Parts: sequence; structure tokens; C-alpha cells
Amino acid sequence: MKKKISILGSTGSIGLSTLSIIRKKNKLFKIYLLAANKNLNLISYQIKKYKPYVFIISDYKAFKKIKKKFKSSKTLILNTFNEIPMSKVDITIAAIPGLAGLKPTLFMATKSKKLLIANKESIICGWNLIKKNSRKYKTEIIPVDSEHFAISELLKLHNLKEIEKIIITASGGPFLNLNKNKFKNIKPKDALNHPKWQMGKKISVDSATLINKILELIEAQKLFNIPEEKLKILIHPESLVHAIIKLKNGLIKFIYHETSMIIPLANAIFNNKININDFLKLNDKKKYLLTFREVDKNIFPIIRIKKRINEYPSTSIILNASNEILVDQFLNKKIPFSSISKIIMSILNDRNYKKYAIRKPKNIDQINFIDLWAKHTTLKKIKYIK
Repeated sequence: MKKKISILGSTGSIGLSTLSIIRKKNKLFKIYLLAANKNLNLISYQIKKYKPYVFIISDYKAFKKIKKKFKSSKTLILNTFNEIPMSKVDITIAAIPGLAGLKPTLFMATKSKKLLIANKESIICGWNLIKKNSRKYKTEIIPVDSEHFAISELLKLHNLKEIEKIIITASGGPFLNLNKNKFKNIKPKDALNHPKWQMGKKISVDSATLINKILELIEAQKLFNIPEEKLKILIHPESLVHAIIKLKNGLIKFIYHETSMIIPLANAIFNNKININDFLKLNDKKKYLLTFREVDKNIFPIIRIKKRINEYPSTSIILNASNEILVDQFLNKKIPFSSISKIIMSILNDRNYKKYAIRKPKNIDQINFIDLWAKHTTLKKIKYIK
């Protein structure tokens, strides 16, 4: 019997990578549910190509257009997850970016045997809710971001008591070797030109500022219950080593693989029992010099907030929300690149910050309340720098 698979964020880079894996093994899977926002061309293509039982389109205008276009289709086209008549699916890939991905992820945690999470914001802001649902419905959770998938593989071999340090690597993005004096001239197109990975716009900017690694540290803490003092970030421009553990016995182990999300995704879907050559052509003749260096605070000033990520229960929600606004403003040429880290740090020093950061949200509405404060406060601070 074919396994039923659902993909939240089917038109994004993770969703497209997952679909490329499924196409190679289409006799094993049935696409049950796809969810996307408003990419009309890709949504139309995916309905025709994969014939999912359900397609959720979150943007209402796009939903209305697709609903009209496919009025005779057997695919059930909906605007909300609340209307889905479904039983449990075998695998769900949760890859809707931003806090918008939390509600669908929580829903699918109740409807999936295995939940593959590639949406760090859901974990950062709502891990307690996801964990509660997954335990109640006996859903297995597997992180598929390359760093956290690598950490999970290394932790299968060693427990935290044996480990001195867990190191997450960062490529350094496009500005690693740029003279600091030229940072004032950085344009959005420059930040989107990542030297190693093909990613969406927001994550590309996050890589350029290094806030993505701050968020990944928070994610690692929540997923694996790792103390902050055991976590470290190292710059690794080749982006081939994704996580490293330094053991107390003097040994160092790491997970190395090519810069393709196909590798962690395919291994997570097939429980590591695959031949990667079925999905991806690797150049085994390449020889690499692996380099590692400390994070330069002058190039990546955001690293200074690392020691504050556990300051209060909702610090992570505030960091995530503020960054989301700032990246959007930068991409729309409303603020300079260097303002992203400056304003994030000013949010953590705002006179009302503690009042919101000390809250312990118990549902999505309470998370959204804190998220909204951080976004409004960030927009106010942006006005002062203009």
C-alpha cells in the first residue's frame, strides 16, 4: 500500500525538493495534501501533476482563482485546514516559512505518523505546543534542516553527558570577506546571492546577518534540550560539515554532506535506508579543503545576543518577530542592511521588552500577542532611523 504524504509549503524550496524525491519513488507514495500561499502557476501545475486529495491555499484571492480554474477537478481545494476531512497520513513535511507555519504544523501533528519539520519559526515560537500534540497523538518528529538533522544523527551515537560542545556551522553568507566599510552599500540583491545554497529570500538574508544561526541555536535547545553553554557557532565557508560534536574523551565527530536539502529530506523520509544516487548526482571526484573560523563580531554583530537567547521564556518569539519585519523592510529597501542587527539589539533593550518576554504562552493567540508587540515595536524603531 502506498504511503500517504502531505507537504506544507509545496511551492517553496523544501516542498519542491520533497516532490522531486517523491517523483523518483512514485510507486511508494500518494500525495494526499499540499498547502501553499499564492504562487498560481506552481499551484496549478501541482494540482495537474500530483492530483492531491486536498490542496490548501492560504491567500484568499489565489484560492478563489484556483477554485474557479479547477472547479471540475477531483482535488478538494480549500482555504483553511479546519475544513479538511482526513484521517492520519504517514508523513508530513512542515515547511511553511515564518510564524504562519505554526498553526498548520500543530494541526498536522495530530494527523501524521511522522512529522518532518523544516520550519524553524514553528519550533522557536511554539515548540511546547508542538511537543504536546505530538505526544498526545504519538507523532514522531524529525527535524530536517541540515544542521538539526545532523545533530539528531550525532546524538544517536552519544548522549549529552559525553559531549563537551555541539557546534553548528555557518557558511558566512555572501559578505564573509567583504570590507566592513562597504556594508553601507549592500543592496537586497547582494544579500540574496548566497555562495553555496539556493534558498528563499528571507533565509538568504538571515544567513547574511547570521541571525539564522542564532535562531538555529534556539531551535537546537528546544529540540534536543541542549544547555546554551554547550552550543557554539563556527564559520565554515564550504558548507559541507553541518554539525560537530566535541566529546569529553577528546574525539571530535561531524556529519558531512553536499549542499543539497535532498540529502536530509530523503534520509528522513526513508529512515536512512536509501541510495542517495537514486535522487541526486554527487561529484565524488571533488576534493575539499575544510576550513573553520571563529565568528567575527565586526562582520556579524548579531552574535552578541547569543548569551541572551534564554533570558526569558518568550525572548525567542520576540527575536523571531522583530527579525521577520526587519528582513521584509530591508528587502523592500526601507532600511539599510546594517540596521537589522542594530534594531534587533535595541528591541532587547526596550523598556517594555521584559513585560512581554517573561510571558509563558499556552496557545497560539498568546504567541501571536507577543509576536504582534515585537513587530509593532520594531516598526516604531525603524521610523527613528529614517
